[in-house]
Amino acid sequence: MHEQFNFIIEVLGTISFAMSGSFAAMQKRLDPFGVLIIAFVTSVGGGTVRDLLLDVPVFWMTDMLTCSLIFFTCVFSMIFKSIEKNFKVTLFIFDSFGLGLFTIIGIQKGLNEGLHPLICLTLGTITGCFGGIIRDILLNRIPLVFRKEIYATACIIGGGIFLLLSKYSILSYGLIQIFTIILIVTIRTLAVKYHWQIPKFYGYEQNDEM
Repeated sequence: MHEQFNFIIEVLGTISFAMSGSFAAMQKRLDPFGVLIIAFVTSVGGGTVRDLLLDVPVFWMTDMLTCSLIFFTCVFSMIFKSIEKNFKVTLFIFDSFGLGLFTIIGIQKGLNEGLHPLICLTLGTITGCFGGIIRDILLNRIPLVFRKEIYATACIIGGGIFLLLSKYSILSYGLIQIFTIILIVTIRTLAVKYHWQIPKFYGYEQNDEM
């Protein structure tokens, strides 16, 4: 049951980030091949970096299901865009869910390797964020994680609570996973809605270069 639920999380995370990448690419009016490439790197970028750090086989190179999911999700998103005009909202929804789902996947991969919880939390953040970083760089945008929006912080808070609940809570592991994913999505949503920002330790002067 536990393995089946993890499989569902991975599938949903792949679909969410593939949709996020597709809509981001279509915002930039890329051709279908460009949309597919952006969808692919958004979905597998974080997991690829994670697996390279863990020195294990890169997950998508031994799993054609992941590649197939990305391809069909990308095709669906290009069809869906003809009736969905609000790219910004759609991109935000799928990006937030992908962030939550992939953060949990990354943490669990680290725990399976017997790593320290802080390292697992780092791997979760990398898995959740790096696909979006690569996507934004390829699209010539400043990555969300480097901007004023709460992004990686949501992964860290949610991932930290996941680790604490996993060790000390009486809740089932599946419920802890669901709660953490919803928490990360909620933090991200509230941060955007209410303009929450990490405190800055510098100010802008009129003469600063733009």
